[in-house]
Amino acid sequence: MTATPAQPYSPLTRPRRGSAAARAALDTLTVMSLPLLVGVLALPATFAGGGTRRWFGGRAESQRAEAQAAKDAAAAAFYELDTAQRDLRISIDTITAVDDSPAARRAVTDFEALGRRIDEASGRYINAVDAHDLDRDDLEAAAANRARTELTAAKDQLGQVKQELDRFENGLGPLLGKAETQLALLAPAVERARQSLLAASNALDAVRASGLRADDLAARLATLGPELTKLNQGAGQHGVPQTLERATRVAREAEAIRAQADGLPERAAEIDHRLVSLRTRAQALTTRAGQVDPVLSELRRRFSAACWQDLQQVPQQAGENVRQAELKLKEAQAARDAQRWPDATSLLSTVRALLNTTDEAVSAAGDRLRRLNAVQKDPQQEIDRTRFAIRDAQRLAMSGRTTPEPRHARPLDDAVARLDRAITTLEGRHPDYWHFLTETEAVRQSVARVVGQIREERGTPGHN
Repeated sequence: MTATPAQPYSPLTRPRRGSAAARAALDTLTVMSLPLLVGVLALPATFAGGGTRRWFGGRAESQRAEAQAAKDAAAAAFYELDTAQRDLRISIDTITAVDDSPAARRAVTDFEALGRRIDEASGRYINAVDAHDLDRDDLEAAAANRARTELTAAKDQLGQVKQELDRFENGLGPLLGKAETQLALLAPAVERARQSLLAASNALDAVRASGLRADDLAARLATLGPELTKLNQGAGQHGVPQTLERATRVAREAEAIRAQADGLPERAAEIDHRLVSLRTRAQALTTRAGQVDPVLSELRRRFSAACWQDLQQVPQQAGENVRQAELKLKEAQAARDAQRWPDATSLLSTVRALLNTTDEAVSAAGDRLRRLNAVQKDPQQEIDRTRFAIRDAQRLAMSGRTTPEPRHARPLDDAVARLDRAITTLEGRHPDYWHFLTETEAVRQSVARVVGQIREERGTPGHN
């Protein structure tokens, strides 16, 4: 009898196993291509459920029934293997759509090798089916027995290959899980990128409506246009990992543009405030710089040259710094008016640095006079302060010891000698009070270093 052809596989007519997320993503990306296992196969009518014949009793019919049972079992094994191979093809396509690692390429190679063994086993089964017509009226017992033997062997081979396929599928778990995770992330990532671009565009529109141009932000947003085009073209054309990376990068950059656009009105207001504040400070420093000359006059009149020579250039330098600051303020105002925000911010930072330097120099002159007045009136207070620091360090060095460590004792002894020498500078007709003050300060600093070293070695916390 004429064999009934097997129904060709169609993803629309048979449910498929595997991850629904992976299947949906692969369908969307059009990366799934499911070749038939061996093409359209001609299966016997008995498997298809049809055919009529006359039946005869005896041994021949018994052998025919056994052969038919073997044929049905082989057909079931063939269908099971075919189904498993098709489902595994979905997993392989999922992996190759996402992963180009050596492990993924090796999985593809191994699957192709399995395919060749499947073709071999399937060919043996098909040949066995084609070689024996179990519906013949004159089927002999020996022919039925041969058919049973060949069909059983074909079924066993199909089963062995199916076991290999199952073991291979079990080993794909990590690769498949990683691929399905990336596919599941793909659509949300692309959508976030699109929404971030839209939010950035809306934020720029709002800023422009308030009268701010935001040209630099608009230029940055324009560079993302080609990236959006590639996202819209899909991962099928550009690859899943590349599309995920692109979507993440676009979303991050668009979000940065949106945040800066939202903060632009506040930034403009801050720059306006800084312009006013720094102008006021520059004017105040101009007044204070004019007071340095009288301070220097008093220093020259009452103290030796060593006490004020390093301050001689303060008035001139202060005036020059203030003039430079005022010029930079004008440039900053022009940059703000042109809405060149980075330039305005940079110029204002320069102005602030100039004014800070000027402030320190002007303050140094008044501070110098104050300190010199204090030490001239009562130098003993500075001496006692320094000696107390030395004695405190010596007590710490001797704590729990009969003799101090040489590396601690030596610098402390040097500090004592240095203080004594500083005190001698106060003798004579024109004491160098400034040298005395700088020396005592240096002594206290050296003593503080020794104390810190001792505490660190002993694990003792310092005092605030």
